[in-house]
Amino acid sequence: MSSKQMSSKWPADLIEVGRVVSAYGIRGWVKVQPYSAEAEALLSIKNWWLRAPVPSNKAGDLVTAPAQLYSVVKSRPHSATVVAQFQGLDDRDLAEKLKAHTVWVSRAEFPAEDKDEHYWVDLIGCLLYGDHNGQSVLVGQVANVFDNGAHAVLEVHTGFLNDQTQFISHVDAKQRPVVELVPFVEAYVHQVDNTTKTIHSSWPVSDD
Repeated sequence: MSSKQMSSKWPADLIEVGRVVSAYGIRGWVKVQPYSAEAEALLSIKNWWLRAPVPSNKAGDLVTAPAQLYSVVKSRPHSATVVAQFQGLDDRDLAEKLKAHTVWVSRAEFPAEDKDEHYWVDLIGCLLYGDHNGQSVLVGQVANVFDNGAHAVLEVHTGFLNDQTQFISHVDAKQRPVVELVPFVEAYVHQVDNTTKTIHSSWPVSDD
């Protein structure tokens, strides 16, 4: 069986964790640039799904490429990247053809987190609650997580819940989401509940 399998039934919980930047060596290895802390999962997960870069169509709509399953034989850290060898792929020219492919893995295959640790992907979409005069109030919804070199930072779109409990973002004069950056550190963040997709914190909320 080939290491590469075309599939229309890829897992529904695929998470994009990196991008192939080049071939590595002469034996078909690839070099992957991870996106975030979730890239650690690449070193333990043996099923990677790769998608080729596909340009937008004439209408400007983004086109999604089919996913291809690759079985990882070996992988290891390499400086700030991860290098990997796929089953049945032992030629540099073939590896070069994977350049710019995005790398996806199933969330269900992520290693279990240690206590008080959280995968960034699980934080995205959570509602963040802060403190206003001793009361827990909604700050907004986590749209992204990034590392500032010292710790993780939550990029929160401020907003409110409507009558249907749907989150509505505040926007500025140019219709861009209003963003608040919240350090993801113990001093502020007290509880993360992945079941209810909520984060409780002492982040101060003003009257504005």
